[in-house]
Amino acid sequence: MEFTAQTIADFLKGSIEGNPLEKVNNISRIEEGTKGTLAFIANPKYEKYIYTTGASIVLVNKDLKLDKKISPTLIRVEDAYQAFASLLNLYTSQLPQKKGIDPNSYISDTASYGKDCYIGAFTFLGDHATVGNNVKIYPQVYVGDNVAVGDNTILYPGVKIYKDCVVGKNCILHASTVVGSDGFGFAPGEGTYQKIPQIGNVIIEDDVETGSNVSIDRATIGSTILRKGTKLDNLIQIAHNVEIGENTVVVAQAGIAGSTKIGKNCMIAAQAGIVGHLTIADDVKIGAQSGVANSLKNKGEIVLGSPAHNFSETKRSMIIYKKLPEMYSRLNELEKKLNELRENNT
Repeated sequence: MEFTAQTIADFLKGSIEGNPLEKVNNISRIEEGTKGTLAFIANPKYEKYIYTTGASIVLVNKDLKLDKKISPTLIRVEDAYQAFASLLNLYTSQLPQKKGIDPNSYISDTASYGKDCYIGAFTFLGDHATVGNNVKIYPQVYVGDNVAVGDNTILYPGVKIYKDCVVGKNCILHASTVVGSDGFGFAPGEGTYQKIPQIGNVIIEDDVETGSNVSIDRATIGSTILRKGTKLDNLIQIAHNVEIGENTVVVAQAGIAGSTKIGKNCMIAAQAGIVGHLTIADDVKIGAQSGVANSLKNKGEIVLGSPAHNFSETKRSMIIYKKLPEMYSRLNELEKKLNELRENNT
């Protein structure tokens, strides 16, 4: 497909600097741009490439200031990154869509599915499972008894959804994600651990996306809940009875222990660990590899470290930590001089 700068600008409601008839048929990174491609700049450290790129069209923020003449046509928008995402969504929506039921799939007589669905080979739909309209279920997906999957949701290969769980509309679950496996519940006895049956479920609301190999445990009683707009990266553990608020982002290899409640619009960075039964306020940011052992009740708080502390305090502590070898040497030197003074005074 080929698009002119004018067509792109009209779609994005942007303004053009350069040739409105300039055409592109592919995309590229700004530093690797070639003729006929579209690139974008969102991070200021890449601005230098606008003077050397071979891309024909470049999306930039409205406030970008140029120091010298450039060759590509510019389209100025409010947010170049979001504009680029909108273009990619437009492009993918034009691609051929899979539809139809593979004869090698298994669908229970009591299961149902809506219009324009795709159900791939070796997929299993259990008793009383319900699948909405325009759902894409790729090969080797397991949808258990009484599971509900909403309209326009995509389940990529190997996704497993255990019985009684609910997945909302417009969700994307990437390969090998497991929804509704048992929570880690055991009652310790005399040298043994008695399993506590996990009789709850998982509720995933609309517009949620998970990466690959994510585990979301069912609740012991009640529901583990991912609220609308939650985004999970790859390799994440969500334990039983956890609740994650709307539009919260959790990055790769993070883990959230049982019954913790996460607020709205939070950001939890890679490899962070949050212990159980805590409350995390709205808009909180938790840095990479942080260990959160206490509730964070202040809206918008930023924490870092293990155990996690206020970001500013942790930064100051890190600066001191780096200087410890030097401080240790100075302390030894001072101790040595003090001993010499004592010997001279005796």
